[in-house]
Amino acid sequence: MAKLKSRYQCQNCGANYAKWAGRCENCGEWNTLLEQEASVETEAKSALAKGSVSGKKLNAVSINTIEPSDAGSRLSTGFGDLDLVLGGGILLGGVCLLAGQPGMGKSTILMQICASISNSGRKVLYVSGEESAGQVKMRAVRLGATSDQLHFASSASANDIAKTIESGEYELVIVDSIQTLSMAEISSAPGTVSQVSNCGNLIIRAAKNSGTAVVIVGHVTKEGTLAGPKVLEHLVDVVLNFEGDRYGGFKTIRAVKNRFGSTTEMAIFEMATEGLVEVKNPSEALLSERQNTDGSIIMATIEGARPLLVEIQALVNPTNFGYPKRTASGFDLNRLNLLIAVLEKRTKLKLQDKDIFINVVGGMKLNDSAADLAICMAIASATAGRKLDEDMVVFGEIGLGGEIRSVIAPDRRIAEAKKLGFKGAIAPATIKDKFVLPVKDLRSALVKYMNNK
Repeated sequence: MAKLKSRYQCQNCGANYAKWAGRCENCGEWNTLLEQEASVETEAKSALAKGSVSGKKLNAVSINTIEPSDAGSRLSTGFGDLDLVLGGGILLGGVCLLAGQPGMGKSTILMQICASISNSGRKVLYVSGEESAGQVKMRAVRLGATSDQLHFASSASANDIAKTIESGEYELVIVDSIQTLSMAEISSAPGTVSQVSNCGNLIIRAAKNSGTAVVIVGHVTKEGTLAGPKVLEHLVDVVLNFEGDRYGGFKTIRAVKNRFGSTTEMAIFEMATEGLVEVKNPSEALLSERQNTDGSIIMATIEGARPLLVEIQALVNPTNFGYPKRTASGFDLNRLNLLIAVLEKRTKLKLQDKDIFINVVGGMKLNDSAADLAICMAIASATAGRKLDEDMVVFGEIGLGGEIRSVIAPDRRIAEAKKLGFKGAIAPATIKDKFVLPVKDLRSALVKYMNNK
């Protein structure tokens, strides 16, 4: 008979330990080890030993005899930009994981997708383990999801959901959310590593067997990572991140993994009374309320294949404490600290006694290295109390030596600036365009900035 003893499992990465520790040695997270009962068999009867004798030879066939999957069998979400992010829509037989913080609008946009697909005559099932039928009905009425082809079920049983998917009755199934599901065969609580990974496996297998499109909702931690095991992201076909400010501003959906399309595209939304609405001209919307003050710089960035103009704001104040404060919203804080160090080393700016605050307007998050020059010029502008010409845009990557390096797709950045009426761009000297005010290093860029006050 198997011997029972306690073990401790990390709820972030799934690593097992014989005794409790404050920090998981595998993933480095704190306070993630929970005690679980484990059945420990003898080495002779271990899973490895049994698996080595229970397998059978695979029945392999020539690759030329296999019919390719029908990549054209996709369901349109009703949002053109979101379809682009997905690679053309939701693939039948594919599993998509939509992750985002609570209150971002995940349930709202999924109900809008259900409305669009069910209104086209396709049968859709919305399964919720969090909300009652009455709560879902209120949202459905508000968003116009009242088709007879849209069905609802309240369940937290992964077994029942998988069986329903496997029946093939529905073309699209929404599961909200994976953290609320559990399998009857597993004794641990919903949301634990074992439950999330096994429930995910069960649902994915059912989707592949039936050719049903499945969208799974996943919550994220306060650090912005998906709650539960990382293996879930590896199992699904598409992982979408729902980002932005839950209290206002723009919201974005990015594909961080896509087996059937690009991972560089982004869809931009804003919340309205009728639900989430696509922002068709995001550059104009992002700049609509701009006030040309010191510390305000317009940066030309690239999101996927789309050029965008975003406003970067900087505020510089004398510190009241011995250690200056650095805060960044929509920009990587470590990158900000690096740029501040380059500013101090390569120019005459003294920032060691200054608090510096950076904000990317509209809830946008910049991952573009071309934002370096705009960030530095915004800090310089706020420090000197002088404004840049309101008809100028800025972009360029900065090296540790203060040199300004070239960036990808400068022609698209320039075209977007021209379209919105800007008169020039402070950009790397490698770009040969009359629209560009070329700069080779950070010091010369600040001199040109001062000349264009």
